[in-house]
Amino acid sequence: MSARLKRIYDHQYHHKESQYVVKTKMGEKYVREEPMIRGPQFLVRLRSHTVFENTPIKLFCTVEGFPMPVVKWYKDGVILNLSAGRYLVEAKGGSHSLVIPRCTTEDTAQFTAVAGNIHGQASSQAYVFVSLHMLSFFHFLPAAMLPKIHYTKINITFVEKFGPVFATEGESATLSATMTLNPNLANLQPEAQWYRDDTRLFDSKWVKIETGRGHTTLTLPNLFKDDEGLYTLRMVTKGGTAEHSAFVSVADGPPPVPSAPGAPMDIKIHDANRDYVIVSWKPPNTTTEGPIIGYFVDKCEVGTENWTQCNDHPIKICKYPVSGLFEGHSYYFRVRAVNSRGISKPSRMSDPIAALDPTEFERLHGGCICREYTTEGKPPGAPSGVHASETDRTYVVLSWKAPAYFGKAPMWYYIEKAMANTETWQRVNTKVPIRSPRYAVFDLAEGKQYKFRVLSANMYGTSEPSKPTHLIETLELKGVPSAPGQVIATRETDTSVLIQWAPPKEPNNLIGYYIDQCVKGSKDWTSANHKPHKNTKFVVSGLKTGETYVFRVQAINELGLSEESQESAPLTVRAALTTPSAPYDIALLNCDGRSMVLNWKKPLQAGGAAIKEYYVDKRRSGTSMWREIHIPPVKERLYKVEGLTEGAVYQFHVYAANLAGLGPASKHSDDFKCEAWTMPEPGPAYDLKFCEVRDNSLVVEWQKPIYAGSDPITGYHVEYAKNGTSDWKTANEKAVSHRFLKVTGLEVGTCYVFRVCAVNAAGVGMASMPSDPVIAKAVEGSQEVSCTVDEKSGDIVLSFESCQMNASSQFIWKKDYKEITDFSKGVVIKTEGSQSKLIFKNPEKEDAGTYSVSVTSTNGVSSSYTISTEELEKMMALSYDIRHPIIPLKSELAYKILERGRMRFWLQAEEISSKVTYKFFANNKELSGPNKMGHDVSTGIIEFIMDHFTEENEGTFTCQITDGGGKAQSSLVLIGDAFKAALAEADFQRREYIRVKEGPHFSEFLSLQVGDDCSVTLVCKVANLKKESEFHWYKDDTEIIPDVKPDLSSGVCKLPIKEFSMKTTGVYKATISDDRGKDMSQIDVSGKGMEILVLHLSNVSSAAELAIKCTATGIQLQCHMKYYTSEMNISWYHSRFIDSQIIEPMEKDKGAYSIVITNSENSHKRTMDLSGDDRGKVVGGLPDVVTIMEKKTLSLTCTVCGDPKPQVSWLKNGAEVEPDDQQDVISFFALLTSDMKQVHMIIGGDVVNQTTFKGFPATAASRRADPTHTTPYFCSESH
Repeated sequence: MSARLKRIYDHQYHHKESQYVVKTKMGEKYVREEPMIRGPQFLVRLRSHTVFENTPIKLFCTVEGFPMPVVKWYKDGVILNLSAGRYLVEAKGGSHSLVIPRCTTEDTAQFTAVAGNIHGQASSQAYVFVSLHMLSFFHFLPAAMLPKIHYTKINITFVEKFGPVFATEGESATLSATMTLNPNLANLQPEAQWYRDDTRLFDSKWVKIETGRGHTTLTLPNLFKDDEGLYTLRMVTKGGTAEHSAFVSVADGPPPVPSAPGAPMDIKIHDANRDYVIVSWKPPNTTTEGPIIGYFVDKCEVGTENWTQCNDHPIKICKYPVSGLFEGHSYYFRVRAVNSRGISKPSRMSDPIAALDPTEFERLHGGCICREYTTEGKPPGAPSGVHASETDRTYVVLSWKAPAYFGKAPMWYYIEKAMANTETWQRVNTKVPIRSPRYAVFDLAEGKQYKFRVLSANMYGTSEPSKPTHLIETLELKGVPSAPGQVIATRETDTSVLIQWAPPKEPNNLIGYYIDQCVKGSKDWTSANHKPHKNTKFVVSGLKTGETYVFRVQAINELGLSEESQESAPLTVRAALTTPSAPYDIALLNCDGRSMVLNWKKPLQAGGAAIKEYYVDKRRSGTSMWREIHIPPVKERLYKVEGLTEGAVYQFHVYAANLAGLGPASKHSDDFKCEAWTMPEPGPAYDLKFCEVRDNSLVVEWQKPIYAGSDPITGYHVEYAKNGTSDWKTANEKAVSHRFLKVTGLEVGTCYVFRVCAVNAAGVGMASMPSDPVIAKAVEGSQEVSCTVDEKSGDIVLSFESCQMNASSQFIWKKDYKEITDFSKGVVIKTEGSQSKLIFKNPEKEDAGTYSVSVTSTNGVSSSYTISTEELEKMMALSYDIRHPIIPLKSELAYKILERGRMRFWLQAEEISSKVTYKFFANNKELSGPNKMGHDVSTGIIEFIMDHFTEENEGTFTCQITDGGGKAQSSLVLIGDAFKAALAEADFQRREYIRVKEGPHFSEFLSLQVGDDCSVTLVCKVANLKKESEFHWYKDDTEIIPDVKPDLSSGVCKLPIKEFSMKTTGVYKATISDDRGKDMSQIDVSGKGMEILVLHLSNVSSAAELAIKCTATGIQLQCHMKYYTSEMNISWYHSRFIDSQIIEPMEKDKGAYSIVITNSENSHKRTMDLSGDDRGKVVGGLPDVVTIMEKKTLSLTCTVCGDPKPQVSWLKNGAEVEPDDQQDVISFFALLTSDMKQVHMIIGGDVVNQTTFKGFPATAASRRADPTHTTPYFCSESH
């Protein structure tokens, strides 16, 4: 093939490869496949420029192509050196520029921009001529370098711009912009070019573009994540361009299965051939889903809707060769991701691709190249230039140069491969002949070295092999990239942040990055982008103004995502700084003939930062030279200009500066003549400001005049007029002494201007400069200040919530319209978000007044509240009640002695919270150390356990409780006997614990048992004994030897106390001991113990009825008891307290007699009546003398009667006769009748000498004389 024909072939091949159409019959329809490749093309070319020395220049051009071309810059044919910083290159999308900040004569040269991609190159040139003088370039400019065409400059101003879009897959989005053109010429309308990232967009199935005169619209009808990116509109004219950009975010749609991954994206087709294609894609972000384990690739033939899965098992990398295609057929491809939860939705399908041999393009498109068939009947020559155009892990794409062949017979190729360091060649394609000079060899091993050669063949034979390639090594799977480096976040706008990061140290075929965002303090990470971003800079949009975020980045390649980078430093979203706008309305406040005092209004736009300083320049009126008049800069908007010439006229202008730099100059002031002010009236007030603007009222504030006049200022008048008129009205007829006034009676929606005049004794002074116009209309959504007393803290709180806020807004609180700066008296300003509070921690009577608040950087949001003296007093009383609450207690502080002698002090509150705090004190000293404190919220019990309770602890114990604002205190006094009892019990419990744990001991200590028969017994129980254990009894430390030895085997030991009385009282003690130790128990049966015992005896010692006993001197009243001791409390009564014995009874002794036995719990009483007439009497008396023989039986008999029944006693020689074996006394007491009974006394063996009668009330003689006497007789007879 001749060189000319070869060039024609190459040109037609590349041209038709980018524009060929494959038509597949679908009924009556055809599918058109769109172009896939484009070479570079300059849409806007470079222009020549002539500039002066030391001035900047910018060369600009616009390029399109696919893939996006790379532009390189040349100067006089030599590539530019950009490292020195002399030349700056900028590239944004398809727009490229070269900036020379400071031109010199050396920059006079030809500059060339060369754009290139894999499909070709294009270039554009321009001349730059740098002149030393303004006119010199006209003498030296070559004619060829003079501009030939002067384009009309069209100024484009965007009126409406599209903003960021946040959408979800499956939705639609529209970007539109309107603009004004100056001049707006019908035949010179700009071209609207839309770009996504660096790729120009055209009308297609996925993108719709509509452009008219002054507006353009781009519509994305069915969003996929492929549509995410930075969209740029360029309005291109031959005189320049205007552009605007915004980010479109497309999030994953709802997954088919919960927690399934998002769909892959950016499906690309590589190396399409007769029977295979290579499909690649980008993996989805998995911030909130599980890791991806593989992908499925699907194909669908154009004209059908039958999707077929190409791979049986998920593949882990994002590239897959699809084979088995039918030659001449066109296909769509799509990909689905798989994780442990399920399969994602499919990606957007690829553009259609035809399975064709590239060499068939010429035949399909009717290309006609004249050839001479001079090699008919011979095999073709050997191919040449075999090389690998693409290398992957398991395949290599080979390309070669076809041999010169003009035969009629078809030609094909064979490929052979061999491992490194071998000459064993293996044919790759044994079944499928290759007709294209490009072929992918599959099924290679990872990380191995191969060499290849190609043979051409026809029906006449096979050529010699081509020259083998150099060693080609397949790629080895290296894993995912390493984590990106440091992430830095910087402010961009009030809703976006610029993120920058360092690339990973191990990129491993890096595809791009995913950026995640999270609100500081939370763990809710979300994706900032849903399509891999290629650069190391990204603008995160859609953030909340004032919120603080952190960011992280992940790198991604064909295998998946890297580890997350370290989180960025937290950044609060605020707009980036700009320079402030110009100050305005410069006013003259005073002049003394040598100096002037100036004031001006602050800029309307602060530029996102506080204005730090001002610069003032002056000039003589009528001149043009401005001079700076002060160094350093002015901090305030009030400045005294000194060193002026009296009588001269001056003008002034002012600059404002912030952190971003110096803003523009203000409009110059009016002419101010330097003449001293001598008028007696005051000068003008200044700095008029407005707050609390409502529909019918507003508050005006101002500053005191600098020039007071001849007398002190006494007040102020406020005047107002509708904007644009001179009909001034006075708002206050009576001058006000303070520098604020609430103006009422305004018309809603009307615009007003105000001015202020100061007053002194000389009259009304100069009016201030008119204020900025203000409309009498409340800010929409504005609220008023509220005043409450906090229910928890008791603070008095003024609260205000702003309806407008931005990043630079601040709340300014004032009292009587003077800013509050003194916080020493407990006044606190607390601001959270859009709410601000003025808190009075220690309110006082002096705090009454008007409090106002205003919010900066808003449309005048403000409000006020007046606290009267009466209201303040009520709130202070309520505050005191809240701050000093008392926690109610269910029980006061008490104690309980625990095991080991530990002391538990406790109390119980009605209710406590989990934040309760408390302290315990002993004698005003806080208890701490190893002791334990605790509480139970459910029961309200608070306790303190003291491990060692000793004599030093005698005194007062106190618990102080604090729960929120509530407090409580309770004390317990342990002194004297109460403390000794507690200490003894604690010591006992401590010893008891040691005793029980180690040796023999008393399981029950000594106690007294009183039986029903009034018997008293000491009883105790012992435990933990062995054979050698010994038990002993003691009284007053003297051992007692009991009649019966204690039975230790039973564990019970008893000691009876016979005839218990005062003689048996004392301290009784029992001991048990062996070689392991000794235990002792004692009981005190004396004093208090004796009283307790007698009480028990009184309870069990029941008393019988009263009985009468006759004695030699009279009668005795007797009451029989089971047990009696002199310690019992016994009393006798007969209309008065008497003794139990009646000596020589008389008539007055008749009546009722009672005995009363009392104790601390109850009493026992018995009564006998001796007042009756039916007295006891002897009817038949004893003989005077009875003689009887020795050893004989004597029976003495008498008869007695009476009511109550008499008791008969027998006496022998004055002594009572006790029955025994020698004497037997049988007595029968008379019943309550007058029946007479006989009483016998039988005496055996004794001689009774005489019988004596003594009775009541008569003598013995009278009794004998009056045998009918009824008094009972106590008889005694002896012989």
